[in-house]
Amino acid sequence: MSAHVGILLERFCETLRMIYLGCFLLLCGVTHVMASYPIWWSLAVGHQYSSMGTQPILCGSIPGLVPKQLRFCRNYVEIMPSVAEGVKIGIQECQHQFRGRRWNCTTVNDNLAIFGPVLDKATRESAFVHAIASAGVAFAVTRACAEGSATICGCDTRHKGPPGEGWKWGGCSEDVEFGSMVSREFADARENRPDARSAMNRHNNEAGRMSLNDNMFLKCKCHGLSGSCEVKTCWWSQPDFRVIGDYMKDKYDSASEMVVEKHKESRGWVETLRPKYNYFKPPTERDLVYYESSPNFCDPNPETGSFGTRDRICNLTSHGIDGCDLLCCGRGHNTRTEKRKEKCHCIFHWCCYVSCQECVRVYDVHTCK
Repeated sequence: MSAHVGILLERFCETLRMIYLGCFLLLCGVTHVMASYPIWWSLAVGHQYSSMGTQPILCGSIPGLVPKQLRFCRNYVEIMPSVAEGVKIGIQECQHQFRGRRWNCTTVNDNLAIFGPVLDKATRESAFVHAIASAGVAFAVTRACAEGSATICGCDTRHKGPPGEGWKWGGCSEDVEFGSMVSREFADARENRPDARSAMNRHNNEAGRMSLNDNMFLKCKCHGLSGSCEVKTCWWSQPDFRVIGDYMKDKYDSASEMVVEKHKESRGWVETLRPKYNYFKPPTERDLVYYESSPNFCDPNPETGSFGTRDRICNLTSHGIDGCDLLCCGRGHNTRTEKRKEKCHCIFHWCCYVSCQECVRVYDVHTCK
């Protein structure tokens, strides 16, 4: 009886959520967000994320889920915290990779579209965010399975092959295929429209997931007296997610610009993408693609979602994009001094502790005008 009541309560909450969300989108004039913006990413920020580990998950309360995602959430509710964690680490990695650029992957508080209007256009930035978020979901689910956090998955026992010389299979190989399947089934569920943006998102989502496969490595542990490594056991492991971020940032820098083509098929008009320039090598399934130019992000613009670069810290000695010349868009910079307390004159004492003094150092801080 209680289970039946719980299902009815969830469906009632879901109905209220859809009514509220529809009114919100209509009043704000952002109906297009539902079509192109994965607003379910908002479950990785704010109160929804912080409550996931302590309260039961009501799938109907997660904003922006399409019916296929709702069914997935209800069937595999125990891995939904890992899905949220994956989006969160994807956002954090995006902010790290773009920390010195004009657009620094800023999220918007109290907004279903957590990146604001920036991702409304099919730009390089949109390509990177979709790829890193999809990779993050696959990564977090794979790691949770290997750690035993979920009962529906575990270690990978396939594709091992024969052991090498001086080592044997052991430990828990991480099942990246299962993690990628979850990411594909959940993140791509809304990308089934016959338009160019859906085709772009599907391509970049898959490129993000493939980055995990491309960077898996053999991790080993030695066994024997005094660490002699007489026997070594090895297993497949995902790298640190920073490796994935660096890899995808290289893909961002070399992303391929595409053009949209329309074709008449049995189901109607379908949009596809083809490379804009024939003299460049066509993109592979591992490359990022886009078909709209990015704004310059120099000045605040609510239509594009740009916050501008005023008051951003810049690097005076750098000639790159994080340097004051480029980051400040030619407007110049201000310099102020800042005092910081740091540990200094540290001494190691036998045995075994370190004592340090506290020093005050003065630094120059440069910010864009």
